[in-house]
Amino acid sequence: MAVGDTETGMAFARPALHTRSAAAAADAVKLLADEEGAGIVVIGLPYTMDGSEGPQAAIVRRFGERLAGIGLEVVYEDERLSSWAAGEGLFGAGRRATRESGEVDSAAARLILQQYLDARPPPGRSEETI
Repeated sequence: MAVGDTETGMAFARPALHTRSAAAAADAVKLLADEEGAGIVVIGLPYTMDGSEGPQAAIVRRFGERLAGIGLEVVYEDERLSSWAAGEGLFGAGRRATRESGEVDSAAARLILQQYLDARPPPGRSEETI
């Protein structure tokens, strides 16, 4: 997971979720969103390399629908190669993170959220002025 600051346009990693069910994961996301005052939940959507949505994307969309059902506004962001980029970044920083540690997932979540924030105009500026 990650949280972002729209004022600074920066994303910050948070510990990965380790839950046993989609319901528990949704509750944890809702709790963090409430704690952080988040207005939007950005979910990484795993497109295939040709840009189509495969079976994993359908699972992610169902999770997004679950979040929307508990009152969260959900948007999707392309997450292609985010785990690879996160692993490379951690390795470059001298970390040997494993999938099991959750570090790669947290770093990937930060990259996905940063990508989303980077694509939006800074506060107080409309897209026409960029």
